[in-house]
Amino acid sequence: MLKLKSVIAAAVTTAGLTGAVAAQDAETLRVGMSGGYFPFTFVRQDELQGFEVDVMNAVGEEAGLDIAFDTMSFSGLIGALDAGRIDTIANQITITPEREEAFVFTQPYVIDGAQVVTREGNDEIEGIEDLRGKSVAVSLGSNFEQLLRDLPYADEIDIRTYESNVQQDVALGRVDAFVMDRVSSAQVIQESPLPLELAGQPFSEIRNALPFRDTEGGRALRDRVDAALTALKDNGTLTAISEKWFGTDITPAGSDEAGTDGAASDAASDAASDSAASE
Repeated sequence: MLKLKSVIAAAVTTAGLTGAVAAQDAETLRVGMSGGYFPFTFVRQDELQGFEVDVMNAVGEEAGLDIAFDTMSFSGLIGALDAGRIDTIANQITITPEREEAFVFTQPYVIDGAQVVTREGNDEIEGIEDLRGKSVAVSLGSNFEQLLRDLPYADEIDIRTYESNVQQDVALGRVDAFVMDRVSSAQVIQESPLPLELAGQPFSEIRNALPFRDTEGGRALRDRVDAALTALKDNGTLTAISEKWFGTDITPAGSDEAGTDGAASDAASDAASDSAASE
């Protein structure tokens, strides 16, 4: 865990570096995150913490990189990466065809699923098919908005984008449901007093990885971080971090081959089920 003031100071210190210089030196990795996506990245008592923070600190130690965290709104992260103000994003960034056209990605380090969440006791929504005619909140700039817009009946859904307070507005009945990753949704339900519940099963598998700019320097940094992720998978560090935050392993098993994703997806579902059951 890092004191937030130290995190910001470290980010400011490196902010003047260009992407090319940062990539050449490769001693400081500037990592963008929202600091508002529990339990992956969040601030508690002025400390930036969470699964992503622990993973990136472990990556830094393995790769010999100093990690400088820079927190900002989620909707600004992709733009900051594209402009070279940060080197990568650790905020459960889902690999999509559109993003792969703009950036290069590491191997996935989390396999999860998109989940519908409603106010507790809402019997009208039991899964993705029931969102017709309903208002559904998603985080602005997230992959979940696109997942909804790609549905064949998307024009029947009132999709609303939020910078924050998604969970609160559903709990208060201002919007019918929200869509987020299953693991994080289950953790929010477990940890917060909000009257929320999972509605059905995940409707789409999502593979989350670290994006880098598609430049010579960006690809070099990606390769260095990717090698560190492989080592952390193989030596059990990623599993240990996952179990610390979720009580089970939500990371892909084995090395970086896509064929290992299925076991991790099952683990993510188990983590969500365990969290919901402990309510």
